[in-house]
Amino acid sequence: MPLARRLGLADAVFLGLGSMIGAGVFAAFAPAARAAGAGLLLALVLASVVAYCNAMSSARLAAIHPESGGTYVYGRERLGEFWGYLAGWGFITGKTASCAAMTLTVVAYAAPGLGQPWRSALAVAVVAALTAVNYFGVHRSALATRVIVTCTLLVLTAAAVAMAAGPAAGGPLIAWPGAGGVLEAAGLLFFAFAGYARLATLGEEVRDPARTIPRAIPLALGLTLVVYAALAVLLLVRLGPAALAASPDPIAAAVPGWLAPVVRVGAALAALGSLLALILGVSRTTLAMSRDGHLPRFLAAVHPRYAVPHRAELAVGLVVAVLAASLDLRAAIGFSSFAVLTYYAIANAAALTLKGKARAVLGLAGCVVLAFSLPWPSVVAGVVALSLGASAYGVRRIRR
Repeated sequence: MPLARRLGLADAVFLGLGSMIGAGVFAAFAPAARAAGAGLLLALVLASVVAYCNAMSSARLAAIHPESGGTYVYGRERLGEFWGYLAGWGFITGKTASCAAMTLTVVAYAAPGLGQPWRSALAVAVVAALTAVNYFGVHRSALATRVIVTCTLLVLTAAAVAMAAGPAAGGPLIAWPGAGGVLEAAGLLFFAFAGYARLATLGEEVRDPARTIPRAIPLALGLTLVVYAALAVLLLVRLGPAALAASPDPIAAAVPGWLAPVVRVGAALAALGSLLALILGVSRTTLAMSRDGHLPRFLAAVHPRYAVPHRAELAVGLVVAVLAASLDLRAAIGFSSFAVLTYYAIANAAALTLKGKARAVLGLAGCVVLAFSLPWPSVVAGVVALSLGASAYGVRRIRR
C-alpha cells in the first residue's frame, strides 16, 4: 500500500527547519567552539558549503526517485544494492543515536534537576508521545513541527535582540586556529545541518515531489544558515570563544537572567521538533529497507487508516526509548556526524551518475574529509558500526 501524499512546500520546509534548528543551535555550537575557538565562523561556512552540495545532490536525486528512503533508494538505483544498503544502515544507526541524544536534550532542558529513575521515565514518555503523533499521520506531524519551529524562532529572536543589546566580551571574532580545529568543528557543525535528509526520505508523502523537494531542501537549508550565522556572531561577541566553548547552555548564558528560563523552554521545544522529524525520517528509511528485505518485512506494513508505516514507527520508537532510558548519548553527536557524512558521501557518489557533477564532486570530497576529521573515538565507532552492517549484508548474500 503506498503512502499518502499530503505534504506541500510549506510543510516540507518546516519539517526541514524543525530537523535542523533544534540540533544546531542548542547542541553543536559549544563543542564546535571547543575545537575551533574563534575559527567557529570559518567552520560554519565550511560545513554549510558541504551541506549545500549535499542538499543539491539530494534534491536532484529526489526529483528522479520520489520514493521513501532517501539515499538508500538513490544508492540502490544508481550505484547498486550494496551502496544503497550501506547508506540506509548508516542513516538508521546514526539517526537512532541522534534521536536518543535529542530525547536526553529535551529532558535536560525541561527538567534539569531531575534524578533517576524519573529522568529515564520522562525520556520514555517523551519518545512515546512523539511516536504517537507520527503514528496518527504525517500531516499531524507536519502541523506539530510547524508550531514548534514557530515558537523556537520567536524565542531565538528574543534571545538575539537581548544579546545584541548586551555588552561585548572583546577579543577576535574570527581567527585561524589551524586546519585540524576548523575541520573538526565543521564536522561537528554538520550534525546541525543534516536535517534536510528527512525531506528526501519523505518522497512518497510530498505532493508533486519532483518540484516540491528540490525547492524545499535549499529553502530550509538557507533559512537555517541565516539563523546559525546570526547566532554564532552574537554568541562570539557576547561571550567570547572561551566562554562559549565552556558553556553547556551558551544561549541561556548570553541573555539576561529573566530571559534564561524562556530560552530553556525554547531549547526543549526545538529539541522536540528535531526528535519529531528524526523519528519520522528513520521510520521511512526502515520502511524502504524492509520492503527490500534488508530488515524484517514485518516492518514494511502501512496502516490502512492513517497511511503511515506504523510498525516501523513503533519499532524505532521502542529502540530510541530504550537507548534514551539507559545510556548517556551526548557523545553520540560525533558518531552521528560520521554515519550521516557517510550517508551523504554515497548520495554525492550517486549524483555523479547525473549530468553536472561539480557540486557532487565537492560534496563527496567534503564528506570524506569532515568525517575523518572528527574526534577519533567517533571515527572508530562509526567504522565499526558500518563494518557490522556490511558484514550482515554479506552474510545474507551468502545465504541467498
